Amino acid sequence: MRREKITDRVRLAAHVGGHRWRRFVVRLVDNPRFRWQIGLRVPERLLIAPQDLRTGDPTIANEVYAGEFAFAGKVVSTEGRSPFEIEAPSREWSELLLGFGWLRHLRAAGTPIARENARSLVGDWIAIQGRGHPVAWEPEILTRRVISWLTQAPLILQDADHVFYRTFLRSLSRQVRYLQRTAFKSRDGYPRLSAAIALALAGLCIAGETRLLKRATRKLSHELERQILPDGGHISRNPALIVALLLDLLPLRQAYAARNLPPPRELLNAIDRMMPMLRFFRHGDGAFAQFNGAGTTPADSIATVLAYDDARGTPVANAPYSGYQRIEAGASLIIADTGKPPPFSVSQDAHAGCLSFEFSHAKSRIIVNCGMPAINKKAWQRVARATAAHSTATLNDTSSCRFMRDTSASRFIGTPIVAGPKNVHVSRAERDGAHFARASHDGYAKNYGLVHQRSWLLSQDGARLDGEDVFLAAPGRKKSRHARNEFALCFHLHPNVKASRLADGSTVMLVLPRQQGWLFTAPGRDVKLEESVFLSSTDSPRRTSQIVVYGEARESERILWHLVRAEAAQTERREAADVPELPL
Repeated sequence: MRREKITDRVRLAAHVGGHRWRRFVVRLVDNPRFRWQIGLRVPERLLIAPQDLRTGDPTIANEVYAGEFAFAGKVVSTEGRSPFEIEAPSREWSELLLGFGWLRHLRAAGTPIARENARSLVGDWIAIQGRGHPVAWEPEILTRRVISWLTQAPLILQDADHVFYRTFLRSLSRQVRYLQRTAFKSRDGYPRLSAAIALALAGLCIAGETRLLKRATRKLSHELERQILPDGGHISRNPALIVALLLDLLPLRQAYAARNLPPPRELLNAIDRMMPMLRFFRHGDGAFAQFNGAGTTPADSIATVLAYDDARGTPVANAPYSGYQRIEAGASLIIADTGKPPPFSVSQDAHAGCLSFEFSHAKSRIIVNCGMPAINKKAWQRVARATAAHSTATLNDTSSCRFMRDTSASRFIGTPIVAGPKNVHVSRAERDGAHFARASHDGYAKNYGLVHQRSWLLSQDGARLDGEDVFLAAPGRKKSRHARNEFALCFHLHPNVKASRLADGSTVMLVLPRQQGWLFTAPGRDVKLEESVFLSSTDSPRRTSQIVVYGEARESERILWHLVRAEAAQTERREAADVPELPL
């Protein structure tokens, strides 16, 4: 135990030390005099403009023209002033404003007024914040703005005079140079890969940037090779990042083709690996599974990316590198988390949801995880990442992973996972046409001496799911120091599912939107129906319910539970009643 604490301190010191060195360099390049000196050479022109695959909404363009900027649940009315002169109501609002992703809505309007409004707002930013701003010049915000300006260049520059054209290119060049020098400050994982994508796009789009393109391509290839796993998942284990990355990587591949340049092999391989994983995490209603930081994923974005999938094949059932399982039968689907926590440097958003699962039938999600809200993430982060927010077992009201506490270092590296399951075993088989999977993790072995094992058995027609949870003695560990090991099996329900507890105390009736009924039962157990929250709603968190089975974890005790379609349950009862009884 002492050795593990020392290891955690060494790991933390290394990361904080690295960030302190980066802070020193960033303070140097953050100096307005330094920033003014970089990128002074104004490029002659833009050669191409990448395609923006994200959908625009013309009605939002009308709101922007009226001076109303609605981001992250906050609405600000400028009343004739520039939005860049107004104090931001929240950090999230400021990030979305300064990332300029909202330019796509003005482009969707396609009117001369929208183009003039876009040009005016870009000019305002250059004049007000173009030389320095505490948020606007952070690498992650700068990355999004560079990509937005490049993709929306036709909107901004159409009908522009020569003076504005040169001003725009000068500012864009300065931002690209600054990003090139400070990209290392970006957090590891998705932010660092996005910075490499932005620099590669800049090298392709801006005339005379051959050296930048070569360097950015090497960096991009390295990050893709490191971050995109062999099965197509992302190193952070966040399913939603697959969609976000493909929305940028697909236009990047097209940009290489537009310049008659061969895309790097790593880019093509990454896209080919990620496409099947896009279908892997998709439920019947088109929504993505809620694991490890995934929240609401716009359906239009998923549909757009899927349109580029030439294979359109059946998704794989086993994603061992990403740590997920997909079990499908009939119209029913199980997606389960059977992986270890991601590496320390990319675990800032990872959850303690090992052996949690989501279950859907046709276009109805039934059992889900709580997920992550689209706005106000900071307030919900601790709750959303806990094991109790997932459809799995919680032992002694603690999470299976240990997160770094909020300290002075958290503002640099967040709150990554410092301890969690080290051994996760998975096995799959078929039994008489039914699909069987079993997995176990040792996240509770250190403190409580127990290993959680869960099994799923999905019938051939998908009408019945049998589950089993077992707490086994951890090999080589002493028995728990606690007198009692109390467990809670949580099954969070989607808000569209109406639940009611039956009189027997061990059964819950579930009614889906189309009046289809399912029965959840845990024989011999007292099944509770409690309040829960679904964080991944499109607008704001929604109230919902969760099925909870409590008990004491005794060695090798089996907790059985079943989820059966009501029609199938009635058939089983009729068949049992038809069996003739012997006379007394």
